[in-house]
Amino acid sequence: MTDVADAVNGRRPYGGGHGPAGGGPRRRVELDPDTVERDLARLVLTVVELLRQLMERQTLRRVETGELTEDQEERIGLTLMLLESRMSELRSKFGLRPEDLNIDLGPLGPLLPRESS
Repeated sequence: MTDVADAVNGRRPYGGGHGPAGGGPRRRVELDPDTVERDLARLVLTVVELLRQLMERQTLRRVETGELTEDQEERIGLTLMLLESRMSELRSKFGLRPEDLNIDLGPLGPLLPRESS
């Protein structure tokens, strides 16, 4: 459970002499009742954002290959815009920025690809 909490909070679970890799004592799970709702929201919104980006990329691929009708393109585009709008509302509600949803996976890098602006 510590690994999940650390990942959500952007900390490496075994760094700095903690846990088996560091040879020191394993850190205890630190649950803060004041932030548990925000941390859970951050984790859930991260998963939803990952799925949203995957759906967006798949939709673009399908549009480029001509697999979708104009009506399907319109409906999917509207759905993705509404999802992005709702994600923005939820991030605001929990005081999160888009970059807060990009969990650091250590040597693997960030979970989400960097958005090009």
